[in-house]
Amino acid sequence: MTESAGGDWPLKRLMTEVVGSGTKSAEDMTRTQAAEAMRRILDGDPDPTTLGAFWLANRWKHNTPTELAAFTDTMCERVEYVTPDADPVDCGANYDGKGRSAVLGVAAGVVAAAAGTPVVVHSGDRVPTQKQDAYKHVLDELGVATELAPADSAAMVDDVGFGFYYQPSFNPVVADLFDRRDRMGVRTFVNTVETLANPAGASVHLGSFYHLSFAKKVVETFQHSTFHDLDRVVMFQGMEGYDDIRPGYTKVADWRAGGEFDDYEIETAEYGMDFETEDLGVSDVAADSARLTRTVLDGDRTDHWYDAVALNAAVRIYAGDDADSLADGLDAARDAIDDGSAAAVLDDLRAF
Repeated sequence: MTESAGGDWPLKRLMTEVVGSGTKSAEDMTRTQAAEAMRRILDGDPDPTTLGAFWLANRWKHNTPTELAAFTDTMCERVEYVTPDADPVDCGANYDGKGRSAVLGVAAGVVAAAAGTPVVVHSGDRVPTQKQDAYKHVLDELGVATELAPADSAAMVDDVGFGFYYQPSFNPVVADLFDRRDRMGVRTFVNTVETLANPAGASVHLGSFYHLSFAKKVVETFQHSTFHDLDRVVMFQGMEGYDDIRPGYTKVADWRAGGEFDDYEIETAEYGMDFETEDLGVSDVAADSARLTRTVLDGDRTDHWYDAVALNAAVRIYAGDDADSLADGLDAARDAIDDGSAAAVLDDLRAF
């Protein structure tokens, strides 16, 4: 397979003249070059060898926010957007999932919805490279419909307050890259940009990072984006790179449109919570996460699982500007669990 016509920068030329000369000497692409590269990738143009080399070269050199914004915007031109009437908090966790600790985002999102903050989550199905359990698999275990058309996902948000968007439905061109990504064996920039699709057109993005510098890069990516126009980005150091807060010390990045990038710390002990990361470990991520979701929301637990779900819900409530502080968000989350509202939302979600 050879790259078709349609621009001045086929991937082989970009490798030879721009990004392929090594980690220190490689140049950054212009927005035009990066956009053309992404278009060619989504069109299925590049020879598999050239595509693999291009992905690796970008992994070595590290992409700039300008490049990531061009990749994201080009992808978003092909995403099927259906915006609900509600303006939810968009949770774009890593699509390749978790393998050791519970996925708390379903429970936290349901609690936030019960407290009045609509939430959208989105994922694929065992996406490379880890191909582990993500939002979809926990929802499947709970008996919630997941393989929805985007219009049905938007209706779920408006009817229930919590919605799931399925990548093969709203972003099929990226889903079609599965085999090529799987053969790579390592993450590529696609693993980053797919989480930024924002299929519900939300004004708030909530995500996670390993290092604060990545959170800054994501914020700058949104700032450089011509497709997205967000009001707020909240990111934190998540367990296994997912959007579940680490127990103990967690760094948070918080940016509002027109404002400065801010970062601060969360100490779970300051909220009366005494548990460690290993306390949130599970043996079967999807099944155990679903079971814990049910027992917490049903009011059957008052232990560290209750605390972890309430804290993660509080972050969503706070990110959605429905609480003036994380402490206020935590009060709202606990009330939603304790009075049965969260359990009712889960029932509605399963009945949708």
